[in-house]
Amino acid sequence: MSGADLMARREAVLGPAYRLFYDEPLHLVRGRGAEVWDREGRRYLDAYNNVPSVGHCHPRVVAALAEQAGALNTHTRYLHENVVAYAERLVGTLPPELGQVMLTCTGSEANDLALRVARCATGGTGVIVTAHAYHGVTLALAEMSPSLGAGAPLGRHVRTIPAPDAFRLADPGQAMAAAAEAAVDSLAAEGIRPAAILFDTVFASDGLHPGTPGIYAGAVEAVRRAGGLFIADEVQSGLGRPGGSMWAFERHGLVPDIVTMGKPLGGGHPLAAMAARPDLLERFGRETRYFNTFGGNPVSAAVGLAVLDVIRDEGLMQRAEATGRQLLDGLRQIAAGRAGIGDVRGAGLYATLEVVSAPSGRPDGPRAAALQNRLRQLGILAGLCGAENQCLKLRPPLCFSDRDCDELLSGLDRALST
Repeated sequence: MSGADLMARREAVLGPAYRLFYDEPLHLVRGRGAEVWDREGRRYLDAYNNVPSVGHCHPRVVAALAEQAGALNTHTRYLHENVVAYAERLVGTLPPELGQVMLTCTGSEANDLALRVARCATGGTGVIVTAHAYHGVTLALAEMSPSLGAGAPLGRHVRTIPAPDAFRLADPGQAMAAAAEAAVDSLAAEGIRPAAILFDTVFASDGLHPGTPGIYAGAVEAVRRAGGLFIADEVQSGLGRPGGSMWAFERHGLVPDIVTMGKPLGGGHPLAAMAARPDLLERFGRETRYFNTFGGNPVSAAVGLAVLDVIRDEGLMQRAEATGRQLLDGLRQIAAGRAGIGDVRGAGLYATLEVVSAPSGRPDGPRAAALQNRLRQLGILAGLCGAENQCLKLRPPLCFSDRDCDELLSGLDRALST
């Protein structure tokens, strides 16, 4: 069957809301490590996908899934050793203040649950997010995900603030803090109490702005003074990816009240989580009836344990730090002297090139899309982010090697030159 036939079948049965990457959609059939192959057998270097966090089809993850699936899988209303053991291991990667965890299937579920906990704890409903944030697909989260566009208008209880964009703002931390103060005042003017400030701590959807350590402390403090909580969305940025720490918020020396984590926990399997201060969950558990039928089931927990084992045993957090330095250094060398590259940013194994129009310096989304498609033609998969999709998004599996990095940089240099 041709790709066009499959696309027609797909649209007919799945409808028009789904999107495909690239001008020429990609039909993948298998993967291993940081490599994937299409139906014609062509190999691609994956510099984008963080869901298979330790690499596509890691043998230890696949074996753990198969072994537990062959023994038992059921819902979470029964006792099971895997579930408790995984929760203990996951909490052990976090600061001691975040002493309890609730397991879900997706990052959207984790963020939605975090909002429920925050509302219960504070009595407020207001939420402050960044200007081009994305936090999930539920109705509540779509109303606070500006990146979804006009088709998902923000709720009246939502306010936006700028990400700490050091490329365009002279003092990004101060700008973010001042905007948070104004957002709190704006909510109060409508009689809305803040429940939380919610952001991804590398601000990936906003264009990837890791910032200097502590850059968002003022914004968090403004919301906490008003009675709100700080929710760190680590779905994209955490689990060893920052290099030098397991979670991106740890770079900033500020412990969130709640942390949400997503599918990278399962290395390609649907597993996510929300960790919180125990006092918050004590009240939530007392006042709210909650259960998640399948979140953190025995198979998911076995997979999650295997992912943590691989990160530890293969030194993937340390690899993310070392390979991330190699990647950033290479990107800066490629960008030097090229007028169409405005900035290079990154932290660990997460990096971006911001594509701009010369000499105005304005975001150039169409050229970034052309670059993404050219890389695909060269056998390298990358993504886009930023308010105008002007930033090339590089977020490979944690197993990305020095050799993979060299291949990516060489391909990128060639793509920019053509």
